[in-house]
Amino acid sequence: MEAPAEKHQGFKRELREEPRIVSDQATQRIESAKAWPRMIGWLAKTKDYEQVEVDLDEESQILWCYMSPKGRPSVTPGLANEARQLQEGIRHCYQRGDASSIPFKYMVWGSSVPGVFNLGGDLKLFAQLIREGRRGDLLAYATNCVDVVYANAVNLELPVITISLIQGDALGGGFEAAISGNVVIAEKSAKFGLPEVLFNLFPGMGAYSLISRRIGPAQAERMIFSGKVYSAEELYELGLVDMIVEDGTGQTAVMDYVSRNVRRHNANIAVYRARQRINPLSYEELYEITVDWVDAALTLTDSDLRRMERLAGAQDKRRLGR
Repeated sequence: MEAPAEKHQGFKRELREEPRIVSDQATQRIESAKAWPRMIGWLAKTKDYEQVEVDLDEESQILWCYMSPKGRPSVTPGLANEARQLQEGIRHCYQRGDASSIPFKYMVWGSSVPGVFNLGGDLKLFAQLIREGRRGDLLAYATNCVDVVYANAVNLELPVITISLIQGDALGGGFEAAISGNVVIAEKSAKFGLPEVLFNLFPGMGAYSLISRRIGPAQAERMIFSGKVYSAEELYELGLVDMIVEDGTGQTAVMDYVSRNVRRHNANIAVYRARQRINPLSYEELYEITVDWVDAALTLTDSDLRRMERLAGAQDKRRLGR
């Protein structure tokens, strides 16, 4: 197994110093504090993004980020990579620019796929990699996902509040991504679930860690072992969803939340920092669990993999709108 401490150091180094997204030309653009708006515009408009749609609302100080995966509405390798690159680019901008000139205070993750936030891991790809015994590729995929979840959960270690806007189903890795936000806002019809147990696996990219910190390890295990699909109302009662709003009003609800809270943004940031201090989430923890997930995945039987592939077919049907 790779040394998690070394992986953690490498991740932090990339996040803080030399993210792949920032080219030499882009670096030249952010040598002064005044470069912030120009650099964010570059991040939002760059043609390198094919599976993430980004829109900066400077008036409301919101950076809207919409997942737009190619193919099935799951966490495709391209989507995970682009989300990570976006996070790294923002962190790089913050280091280079003047903190007081950062053009947004809220980073919102939503989805451009109607009725779906995200259906989780790319199950068809999982089955293929497992059948071929490609441990390195499976670990690389899982690590990319963990990088995104961790950065979102610790609000990129910036004075930025991360918000998850759930308009549709959030399953498996999509559930993990959803609850990694500082604030989780869900429309009434949204559904949540961790189906991995149905094919003899577990959600290994943040679910146990994130649920445990919000509502306790016993409840985390109940949810993971049940394979149950939960309503937004049920998760609100449990404490995993912070706000429930009427269908079709998610964006408006986010705007209302921001307008109510922007004047106490400093206090909110301090509370989320306190949350992290009292019950810290470490990158090492997430990484070690995802290594366990990879090892468990490689022991799945042919029967388990066939179940996984059937669920992959269900993901395809959601893409086709059936």
